[in-house]
Amino acid sequence: MSSNVIPTTTLGTDGPVVGVQGLGCMGMSEFYGETDTTEALATLERALELGVTLFDTADIYGSGHNEELIGPFVRANRDKVVLATKFAIERRADDPTYRAVRNDPAYIRQAVDASLRRLGVDVIDLYYMHRRDPQVPLAESVGAMAELVTAGKVRHLGLSEVTGAELREAHAVHPISALQSEWSLFSRDVELSAVPAAVELGTAVVPYSPLGRGFLTGSFANASELGQGDFRNSQPRFTGDNAARNAALLVPVQKIAAAHGATPAQVALAWVQQRAEVHGLTAVVPIPGTRRRTRLEENTGATALRLSAEELALLEPIAAQVAGDRYPDMSSTSAARE
Repeated sequence: MSSNVIPTTTLGTDGPVVGVQGLGCMGMSEFYGETDTTEALATLERALELGVTLFDTADIYGSGHNEELIGPFVRANRDKVVLATKFAIERRADDPTYRAVRNDPAYIRQAVDASLRRLGVDVIDLYYMHRRDPQVPLAESVGAMAELVTAGKVRHLGLSEVTGAELREAHAVHPISALQSEWSLFSRDVELSAVPAAVELGTAVVPYSPLGRGFLTGSFANASELGQGDFRNSQPRFTGDNAARNAALLVPVQKIAAAHGATPAQVALAWVQQRAEVHGLTAVVPIPGTRRRTRLEENTGATALRLSAEELALLEPIAAQVAGDRYPDMSSTSAARE
């Protein structure tokens, strides 16, 4: 069991100081099967003990439930917690399958007030645009977000799944402290243009799904092993022949883990963390999601693991060999607009 407090870093040139690893809270409400609220809340407390201070949620997670769930914890530890939430993906209570991307200023103002109410706080530390709607001028959306900073409702701004050109355009309107995009041994399209732009602008990168939605841990080899209601059953990488091909790619991860007396998850996280040095980023703060203390302790233990140049070279070819897209529909991701 890890008992060491993890180091800290700064999110971008003007952002808050946070632990070098954050916590993704999405799975505490939905998407990964049944949840245990008692254990989830205990995991939040344990995270803070270990130096995890960036807690990531979104209004879409559980259709607001996740913000309500973590709200009491955030309020009780407001001086220690860096709270991140997101807007842009609209859902409907009468249609569980409905999704729409909204970036218009009126929606942004409505969304932030709703999030503040559910969380029970006066200000959000880091407010992300969850997805980009190319039909709305980016300057209008970021301009509306900047107004929230002026109004004292938000402290710092972030974007998720944008291209390098979009990040530069947004940053010209208001400083963007953090870029949140999928980044892992299995998913590296963020490196095409967004990472170089982040280096140039001094924007931190906050990788989501740094463990490939659990696949890189080796805890499952095919989504058929997961229960009903787990959305990984619909993701191309984790089903059928793709899953079998991708499971075979984990061999070097497992070998490196064994050499260090570590776990595959820790190797995968160490690889992500070292991207800051590899690319010259101000900070890379992965937000592995978990709802169990044992997994949290395993994940934070990765902050003490350093991979050698030889080990990084062994891991380098993996992403290019991955079978299947990240999502069944990639149209709302940055990869679709590169």
